[in-house]
Amino acid sequence: MKKLAFPFALLAGTALAVPASLVAQNAPANLLPGEQEPREDAPEADDAVSSSMSGPVEMVREPVVQQFDPVVQQWTVGQAEALAAVIEGIGAEGLFPVDYDLPGLRAAIAGGAGAMLDEEASQRFVWLVEDMRDGRTPMDARKQWFVMDPDADRYRSGTILKQALADGDIMGALQSVAPLHPDYEALRNELAKAQPGSKRYKLIQANMDRWRWLPRDLGKQYLITNVPEYQLRLTVNDKIMRTYRTIVGKPGRTATPQLAEQVEGVILNPNWTVPQSIVQGEGLGARVLANPGWAKSKGYTATRGANGWISVVQGPGEGNALGRMKLDMPNRHAIFFHDTPSRNLFGQANRALSHGCIRTERATELAFTLAILQAGITADEATEILASGEYTRVGFNSKMPAYITYFTMATNIDGKMTTFNDIYERDGAVLASFEAPRKANRSRVTDEEIIEIVNDPRDIA
Repeated sequence: MKKLAFPFALLAGTALAVPASLVAQNAPANLLPGEQEPREDAPEADDAVSSSMSGPVEMVREPVVQQFDPVVQQWTVGQAEALAAVIEGIGAEGLFPVDYDLPGLRAAIAGGAGAMLDEEASQRFVWLVEDMRDGRTPMDARKQWFVMDPDADRYRSGTILKQALADGDIMGALQSVAPLHPDYEALRNELAKAQPGSKRYKLIQANMDRWRWLPRDLGKQYLITNVPEYQLRLTVNDKIMRTYRTIVGKPGRTATPQLAEQVEGVILNPNWTVPQSIVQGEGLGARVLANPGWAKSKGYTATRGANGWISVVQGPGEGNALGRMKLDMPNRHAIFFHDTPSRNLFGQANRALSHGCIRTERATELAFTLAILQAGITADEATEILASGEYTRVGFNSKMPAYITYFTMATNIDGKMTTFNDIYERDGAVLASFEAPRKANRSRVTDEEIIEIVNDPRDIA
């Protein structure tokens, strides 16, 4: 992925100028398929499904049931032989020919055109679509993966099958549901150079599959962070416009989950409402009440309710545990991007240090950039808001997708293919699923526990 120059002019350490050409792309540049003009290479999606699945969607429900094109179509012997050739070469996509029962297909071909060939060929084609579009990895091997991939609704198996037979291009139809992000093609090229069955080959397979777990088209403008890389990217048309170092969750119960969410605004000069596990469990509430001078120096205020319950809020300021900004990204995991007063930690190589949320380098620059692009305010207005020291939410005109991903092999921010440490040990389950037979009728909904992450942005290590 090519990293483009992005001419920021920082004024007083915070204000910046954003290129007018980028601002002009803003509306509705951040939207996903179903909200934007259709791509020329995308199959037609059902209007009702597209409108209901616009943007990243959390994995909280089963997919909408619709009447789709039938998944059994009439095949000629020639078309079935073309399908057999595709299966023979499917290893180039990091998949296994053995998964698609080539001998069974050849037996059906030998029997000639008819109902048996229609059934057998259609079934294998649909299996290929499912793996190319949705990924081969079953849900129970996707650790802490909470993204509903809408592609099964946008690119229906029956429609793709019908298109393939009409066009006579079996492989082209399958490619029409493959991920569009340039990293997928980069991994595919790496796979071609790797020794089949080697450790590197298997790692490439696993990370190619991870791209299939996401929406095929991520949108025109979005944020994406690869947790093991400790980097956040602001991207436009899949090209990096700006990068920011990150601090992510510690391994264990505070590991950062994988999400696809919507950023609705930026909050400048945020408050931090201290969790009760700290107020009560660590005795912070009693300490704030007993030491008003110390509490004031730290920005804490405490309120004791009629029932004796103590609540503590840390007001805006340089010492606020959230720093000077956070992104407003509502989600049931309580995970978001924010600043930190301990900016020296961005210099560490291992930055898996937080309680789950993602701390972001140069956070006010990021906040200003998004406020300019997504809310239409000027750099001077953003500077004035920040200088006021008052809690201010700047709402976006349209939501912006944000993807929290986990790739252990990917192009780095300089465009070089790199292997990253498996800091959460999430590779093992994916690799094991590739060693096992293909699982049919895979769920799109995870039943994995949502780990309650207590938002403690303080540096207490």
